[in-house]
Amino acid sequence: MTKTENYNLILQQAQSLLENEHDLIANMSNISALLFSSLPNVSYAGFYRYQNDELILGPFQGPVACMHIALGKGVCGTAAATRQTQIVPNVHKFAGHIACDAATNSEIVVPMVKNGQLIAVLDLDSNDFSTFDEVDSEFLEKIAKLVMK
Repeated sequence: MTKTENYNLILQQAQSLLENEHDLIANMSNISALLFSSLPNVSYAGFYRYQNDELILGPFQGPVACMHIALGKGVCGTAAATRQTQIVPNVHKFAGHIACDAATNSEIVVPMVKNGQLIAVLDLDSNDFSTFDEVDSEFLEKIAKLVMK
């Protein structure tokens, strides 16, 4: 199965999981589990919620994670501050990278904005280099929008 085919299946599953459920934490929980179990080479899949001018750890799957991230710090904080998806093929070359898990080598972070307000970021890590690309970005942005409905 190609990456696009896999994501199309994941997107269908996400739509089904989120149908008629409006609790943000419940939706984040199920989506982090879905992504973690469905995407190869993903070592962490989770959310950081934006509260009190910082990112606070939300539902996730994977190893223990940093609990607080300042805006503009690390890949998550940069995605939140710029409101642009960050694709990082080698986190060790990302200025200010926060090493929550020393085994992580690549990362993608999708900001989640609703009605102009930052709600959270969706963060995926991999122990492999160059795991994430524009296909991941396209589908993860669609999935993030579904979570916020």
